[in-house]
Amino acid sequence: MISLIEIILLVGSILVSIIADIYIRSTYAKTREMKTTRGMTGEETARMILDKNDLKNVKIKEVAGDLSDHYNPQDKTVNLSTYIHDKNSIASIAVASHECGHAIQDKEGYFFLRIRRSLFPLVNLATKLGYVAIIIALLAQSLMLFRLGIYAEIIILFFQLVTLPVEFDASKRALKKIEEYGIVTSDELKDCKRMLRSAALTYVAAVTSTLLEILRLVLIFRNNE
Repeated sequence: MISLIEIILLVGSILVSIIADIYIRSTYAKTREMKTTRGMTGEETARMILDKNDLKNVKIKEVAGDLSDHYNPQDKTVNLSTYIHDKNSIASIAVASHECGHAIQDKEGYFFLRIRRSLFPLVNLATKLGYVAIIIALLAQSLMLFRLGIYAEIIILFFQLVTLPVEFDASKRALKKIEEYGIVTSDELKDCKRMLRSAALTYVAAVTSTLLEILRLVLIFRNNE
């Protein structure tokens, strides 16, 4: 029988993710309508930051989707969604500069970025097998498999914790560069901070959500010992 605490942890885990998603999408919707004085697009912003930091070898690619922007350390590309790539807005400047922050981290061998990269294979395996093990464990009444599922979730949590300093540092670098290069005004910089803060909160929410889920699974495990 499901206990009240298990229900609270489950609902809390879901709500944290939903609220964070609503917040970033709301902030993104507002800041994408705010034009900047200098009028640079996300692509122009990224190119300026990369070139000024001796990263002319890093290419900028346009990718499909919304908020699908990312830096790929494998092929050294800053991938920007169509709107961010083509348009002038606070959102475009903030997101594009943030991804360039990751490129700079890669160039400098940023410690937490290297750790996160080394964890990718293990995390991919944990993501694919974690809940499969838990479901099979519940059906087969196997505490050993259930324990493995919990370990998989802990690996994912560790990866998310390592991701936090990577994302915070990339945003810090981004804000420093766009201010240093005069890409935005001081007032516009505040709006860029707001956009990047909302994005950072999604990573904090992911950690919180996973932690609550692990606590719920541990509780289920103990109740079935």
